[in-house]
Amino acid sequence: MVNRVAASNTSLTLKVVGIVCILSFFVDFVILLLGFSPTNKQSQIALATALVDRGIVPLVGLGMLLAGYWIDEVGSDRPQGIDLRFPVLIISSILGLMFLLIFPLHLNNVRQASTQTVTQISQEAQQAENQLDNQLSQIQAQLNNAQAKAQLEQARTQLKAQITELLKDEQKYKQALDNPQLPADQKDLLQKAKANPQELDKLIAQRTDPQTLANDRRSQIRQRKEEVEKQAKDNAWKSGLRIGFSSLLLSIGYIIIGWTGLRGMGALQSAKRKAPAR
Repeated sequence: MVNRVAASNTSLTLKVVGIVCILSFFVDFVILLLGFSPTNKQSQIALATALVDRGIVPLVGLGMLLAGYWIDEVGSDRPQGIDLRFPVLIISSILGLMFLLIFPLHLNNVRQASTQTVTQISQEAQQAENQLDNQLSQIQAQLNNAQAKAQLEQARTQLKAQITELLKDEQKYKQALDNPQLPADQKDLLQKAKANPQELDKLIAQRTDPQTLANDRRSQIRQRKEEVEKQAKDNAWKSGLRIGFSSLLLSIGYIIIGWTGLRGMGALQSAKRKAPAR
């Protein structure tokens, strides 16, 4: 008697927890659909990711619910309370189909979103280069003016005087190199000037030449473009693999539970109909 009561309590607990897990998934599903835009690739990716991340919850719930009914059958001839096995097995089959469809759709959406992101990055980099070319053209046009040339030479003379003064004092030179606020290109100039003082005029001319500065900036833009593109492709690849294959695994689990359970229930009902009446 005690064992039967314990089995009944265990069965009820498993059923309640299983139902709560299944219902909580569908509550989350409805909430996620509130902000869903079917024409937006990013919205589709976000929905698929959220569903797959929560996909294990109803699977655990199904297992607990069916385990509860199994305990009922072991302890008595029929399950206690309302028999929910048939509807939950139908739900399992539907979820299996849903996650099976998510697998190729998510991979395709991630691929398209990655291509779109890379295209946008390329366009932004091209715009930055075009702006740089326009600025360079304006600067070069201004340097045709004698006054502008004089101002540039004056700036070079002042920079040379500052660097020469700094190189004379070893302590100030080291402080400048250790200063985190000093740009890396200026530190590089100081180090090269320290190593080759005779090349100081040439180094300053290179550092203040508009064409050289533009080329350096163009290299930075292209390097940054390559880094951002690589990061976007890596993130898309990782998301596609993680969500895609997790969805496929969930689909297999739900389909096996649903179809196997439905076949088992069909065979059981058939056996009961064929059994002779006592």
